[in-house]
Amino acid sequence: MNPKKVILHIEDNPDNRLLVRRLLFSASYQVLEATNAYEAVSRLRHYRPDLILMDINIPIVDGYTLTSKFKTIPGLEDIPIIAITANAMRGDRERSFLAGCDGYVEKPIDIEKLLGKIQEFIG
Repeated sequence: MNPKKVILHIEDNPDNRLLVRRLLFSASYQVLEATNAYEAVSRLRHYRPDLILMDINIPIVDGYTLTSKFKTIPGLEDIPIIAITANAMRGDRERSFLAGCDGYVEKPIDIEKLLGKIQEFIG
């Protein structure tokens, strides 16, 4: 039996966390959650997720900055990061990729698109 893939979801909105948690559980993923950069770093001290879902507009340190930081830390640099954002402004997608994100999904979240993007990186 294969162990469940672990996904760290960094999101400050409780409704969005609940939606994604239910979606990922139903798709047989294990979910870790963080509401800000400090919690995310704390989770990463104890766990190595297979993928990170990064809300771009999180408090304290934004998702662009946090992604850039993660991509410089040995052991974290190869974890795929998917940006999730309500920012549909021109250039946001490119800014996500420049920060180091490997994928990009807009809010409101399209369930099939999100699952497809996750499977693209970790199956």
